[in-house]
Formats: sequence, structure tokens, C-alpha cells
Amino acid sequence: MDQNTLLRIRRGAFQFSGKWQSKVKSLPESGMGYVVVSVMLNDGRKFNQAVIDTGVMSRVRGLPDIPFTEDDIAGIVVTHDKWDWKEVP
Repeated sequence: MDQNTLLRIRRGAFQFSGKWQSKVKSLPESGMGYVVVSVMLNDGRKFNQAVIDTGVMSRVRGLPDIPFTEDDIAGIVVTHDKWDWKEVP
């Protein structure tokens, strides 16, 4: 996926390609091609609802952008939490 495509999803969206890539590929889907997760960062912040869509960190609930990079992630936990996808941050 090229950078322009990622920017259309959400600014800061990224495709997993580093140490989290194999973990992300093995996550059970919440729906067709996506998984809802909690993301814990190295600095202690936690984002309870984030979407990984076909290997791309594509959105964080309530935020217009992705406020972290793959290198910032300390942990990923599948939640399968649901929310209204039409919700605008």
C-alpha cells in the first residue's frame, strides 16, 4: 500500500512491517479483513479501540489521526469491541 493510500485512510496510518507484522497477521478477525484491538504504547498510553485493517493500523476511535507509530507499540490485545463506524472524530 502506498503512502497516499495510507493518508486517505487516516493521517498517520501505517502498514505493519516491523516486529509486529507476524503478530498482526495471526490476530483473529473481528469482521471481514479487520480486527479491533487495544494498543499499549511504550510511554504507558493505551488506546482501547483501534482498527487494524488488512495489516494496516487504520484508525483509533475518537481520533482524526493515528497518534503513534509501529515502533511506539508495547502491546496489542484483541478486543473485538464494536462502535458506529460512521462516527466522526
